[in-house]
Amino acid sequence: MSYLFENTINMIKKIGLAAAIIGIILYSLNATKPDASAYSAKLNKSRSEKNRSFRQSDSSPLSAEQKAQFDSLKYYPAQLAFVIPATISLNTNPDTTLIQMSDNRAEKYLNWGIAKFQIDNKPQQLGIYLKATGKDSTLFIPFTDPTNGHETYGGGRYLDAAKPKLDATEIELDFNQAYNPYCAYNNEYSCPVPPAANRLQVAIPAGEKSFHE
Repeated sequence: MSYLFENTINMIKKIGLAAAIIGIILYSLNATKPDASAYSAKLNKSRSEKNRSFRQSDSSPLSAEQKAQFDSLKYYPAQLAFVIPATISLNTNPDTTLIQMSDNRAEKYLNWGIAKFQIDNKPQQLGIYLKATGKDSTLFIPFTDPTNGHETYGGGRYLDAAKPKLDATEIELDFNQAYNPYCAYNNEYSCPVPPAANRLQVAIPAGEKSFHE
């Protein structure tokens, strides 16, 4: 009886240990999984703040007439599917390149690196740039996609990303944060034109839509 009792106790302990391990694994998976509702709420708050800035700020790209009629910018709904991890190929000694501006000027940027990722299991890549002045720590990713001229601004859109650590191998591309250049609102502005290498062949129905009807 004591032998059977001991075996039973050991079996219960093993089952309990296995259950605990499974619980830890499930907890870890849930902990790393983004919360869609929290993400959406944060994004909508950011968009509301941008609308308020466009209506009220002196630095708004809108003219006084536009401000008087402005209600809000148009966006696609938040989609976690367009928060995409990308592997980065960093240029340790980035060369300077000229990016064409909408008024036919050109501005100097550093070829910071390349981001490689997948959308619908199709490999994509985008060049990543940094202002050559050295005063900007935010990475600049201009791009075009097939939504341009239909649902989104015809001249393409922009993404910003925080500059990762030097030993980083990945960067997050949040296309829900894709935004229009100031040229989309007011022709008086001069804006970088996305380079040919950053023309995506897959549609990105995420982020900011066209400003004008």
